[in-house]
Amino acid sequence: MGAVLSHEVVDRELAERQLAWSRDEDRLVKVVKAGDFDGALAYVNAVGALAQAADHHPDIDIRWDTVTLVLTTHSDGGLTERDLDLAGRIDQLGTGAP
Repeated sequence: MGAVLSHEVVDRELAERQLAWSRDEDRLVKVVKAGDFDGALAYVNAVGALAQAADHHPDIDIRWDTVTLVLTTHSDGGLTERDLDLAGRIDQLGTGAP
């Protein structure tokens, strides 16, 4: 189990790591426009591979070309380093747009 991070620590880490996520209470949220449905599926599959490798899985919502990712560590009841680390790896995928 990881230590739950305070909102202040999460906000500072988002800025310092230059992560393209926003904090919504105890969740990190990222919305990506992937150009079309095929692009959205490809992006989700790439995120899925990272999530499997990390054994940490975001909630994923697909709406045609828009993918919304939500990260939190459910087992710990808030945001942990695992969320920030996976957010950073997901950001390295780019925006998903063609």
